Amino acid sequence: MATVIPPPSKKQKKEAQQVREVDLVPKDLPNVLIKFQASDSGESIGGSIRVPGGITEKQLEELLNQLHGETAEPVPYTFSLLNTSDDDKKNNDQKLIDIKDNLYSSVLKPGIKTTEDFLTLVYTPRAVFKVRAITRSNAAIAGHGSTILCCQFAPNDSGRMCSGAGDSTARVWDCNTQTPLYTLSGHSNWVLCVAYSPCGTMIATGSMDNTIRLWDADTGKPIGNPLVGHTKWISSLTWEPLHLVKSGQIPRLASGSKDGSVKVWDTTTRNCSFTMNGHTNSVSCTKWSGSNIIYSASHDKTIKAWDISANGKCIQTLKSHAHWVNHLALSTDYVLRRGGFDHTSTKASSKKQSMDELIQKAKDQYEKVAKLNSTISERLVTASDDFTMYFWEPLKSSKPITRMTGHQKLVNHVSFSPNGRYVTSSSFDNSIKLWSGYNGSFVGTFRGHVAPVYQTAWSADERLLVSCSKDTTLKVWDIRSLKLSVDLPGHSDEVYAVDWSLDGNRVASGGKDKMIRLWSH
Repeated sequence: MATVIPPPSKKQKKEAQQVREVDLVPKDLPNVLIKFQASDSGESIGGSIRVPGGITEKQLEELLNQLHGETAEPVPYTFSLLNTSDDDKKNNDQKLIDIKDNLYSSVLKPGIKTTEDFLTLVYTPRAVFKVRAITRSNAAIAGHGSTILCCQFAPNDSGRMCSGAGDSTARVWDCNTQTPLYTLSGHSNWVLCVAYSPCGTMIATGSMDNTIRLWDADTGKPIGNPLVGHTKWISSLTWEPLHLVKSGQIPRLASGSKDGSVKVWDTTTRNCSFTMNGHTNSVSCTKWSGSNIIYSASHDKTIKAWDISANGKCIQTLKSHAHWVNHLALSTDYVLRRGGFDHTSTKASSKKQSMDELIQKAKDQYEKVAKLNSTISERLVTASDDFTMYFWEPLKSSKPITRMTGHQKLVNHVSFSPNGRYVTSSSFDNSIKLWSGYNGSFVGTFRGHVAPVYQTAWSADERLLVSCSKDTTLKVWDIRSLKLSVDLPGHSDEVYAVDWSLDGNRVASGGKDKMIRLWSH
């Protein structure tokens, strides 16, 4: 029998009778004065320009490209209105309102500004390439004998992905042929975290057996003996950013553990360089920032900043949370993970580059993302069991910039978009929330999952977001419209780990059903 469409509900009938507003731009709308300002350097271009009040985003883009003299290869931009009061100026606070369709519907119609006001439009270059939304599962690859707990793509080649599982092994997968490449066996308990080095040559795995192991990413062979020193299991791993590595050396590794300590390891000699004690409970997350500071979040409700250039001295303790801190994210996370590679990198092309070239490229890419108004600004967001997040600029103050509230249950995971413009938070209240990456203000909510959301991953052009949940599905969200783009069922049980490759072609996910699934468009 064919499916019969149900009759319209009372609410739908009521909505159908209401007069619809058509978003038309009035014909007699006067011109407005605008000026363009760069989001990274804060420099203005072209002075003040008189434009029609209903100018569209496309027309603003064309105008800006003409001013830059880039008519042959136009760069795509997004525009936001700088809406700051006198108090905001004193506090050096920027309020940005995105221009979605045209100037009239985004700014003038809601009454944010009038045609009499002088408008400053902040422009941000968008990614030149466009990542297509993933729509189908290419492969479900068996191999792990237990729940998959973590997965990560290689920075230099989206054909390689590493996953860690409860069967005490990590596995490297060839995503082009959809087959397992190597099994990294050596741990005697669950593998809780895997991390590719930013130069793409090594993989670090942290396990419940209190050890960390290093592996050669090309051959899958172990590099020396395990790194021993922690007295409880390893909760997180973070590599030294590539642009901080001295010429002729390889990146160091930092680990956080359930024993409350953070250790920095020399990966050449495989010895512990120094240990940073100070937390009174387990360390849940560590991040090594581009300004050579390690941030560690802990179940003792604090976040500590350790200066690595001063041999791990604690320079800041951030206290505001009322419960465990589960996760933290840095505005430069994505660019630090990418190292000296970009969306065009392949295994062959990355081998031709010398380490010094990679370090230089990593430095350029880092500065591009880290600079805001021509100064390097690293922003931090922390997520907690107290249902809130805090937005910090730890190098400026030990007080949070904003308290980000709205979730109804604990917040499990936070992540900054590739160029730091947005933050997403995943919560056990089944929702994902989107926030501004500049000041932590609320942007919107993605609803659709019917069980706790565990993790999210950004596409390289920050137009899309993929999330994984206890409800066995992955969902792809459109950032611009704040709507669900694609729903991806396929797993037969909870999905714990998800990652989007750096060239945007693939997504990998794994969870309780012991299957690695690869998704593409």
